[in-house]
Amino acid sequence: MKSIGSLLLGSVLAMTVSVSAAEMIDLKTDIPPVYLEGTPVPIKVPNVAPELTKPPMLQVPAGTVNLAKGKPVTASDDFIIIGDLSLVTDGDKDAGEGYYVELSPKKQWVQIDLQQIAEIHAIWVWHYHSQKRVYHDVVVQISTDPKFEKDVITVFNNDFDNTLGFGVGKDLPYIETNIGKPIKVNAVKGRYVRLYSNGNTSNNMNHYIEVEVFGVPAK
Repeated sequence: MKSIGSLLLGSVLAMTVSVSAAEMIDLKTDIPPVYLEGTPVPIKVPNVAPELTKPPMLQVPAGTVNLAKGKPVTASDDFIIIGDLSLVTDGDKDAGEGYYVELSPKKQWVQIDLQQIAEIHAIWVWHYHSQKRVYHDVVVQISTDPKFEKDVITVFNNDFDNTLGFGVGKDLPYIETNIGKPIKVNAVKGRYVRLYSNGNTSNNMNHYIEVEVFGVPAK
C-alpha cells in the first residue's frame, strides 16, 4: 500500500506537469511579405536545410516577449557600409533598400544588449531576403559578458569547417527567405546576444534586417 506521503507527492508532481504544460504557448511573430529582386546567384553549398515555406511551431513559456525591440546594437565593423545598426532591432522586417544593414566582408558580428539579464527561449533572425542566398558560418551566442570572453553559450553554429574558431558546427546552412531563421533556445540566461556571419553565396558582404530575442527577465 502506498503511503499518504507518496500519494501527495505524486499529486503534486502531476499538478506541476499540468501547470507547466499549460504555461507553454506557440511562439508567433509578424512575417514580412515576399519581396524578391535581382538575378539569383546559384547556391553552391552542401547539406543545405530544406527551405522553409511557413514558420515552424516553437513552444515558449507564456509571458515570453521580444526583448530586443529597440535595444542598442553594436558591431565588429566600425564603418557600416549601408544603413544604421538601429535597423537590426527596429521591428521592421521588410526587404529592399532602407531596411537592412550591410557590414564589410569576411567575419563580422552584430551584438544586441538586452539591458537586463533574461532567460532566452528563442532567437529569430532575418539576414537579407530580397534574394535567396545562404550566409556562411552563422554562429549565434549568448553571454552575460559584453566582451564575450566568459560565460558564453553557443545556441546555433553552422560553421562546418571551424572557420571562425568556435568549433565545428552541427547546424545546417539555410536559405534566406521572408520567414527568417527561428532558433530554439533552451532557457539560456544572458544579457548580450552576438551573431556572426562570413559573407554569403551572392557576395562577400554581411547583412541584417532584423533580430528578435524572445525571453523573460530573469528572476
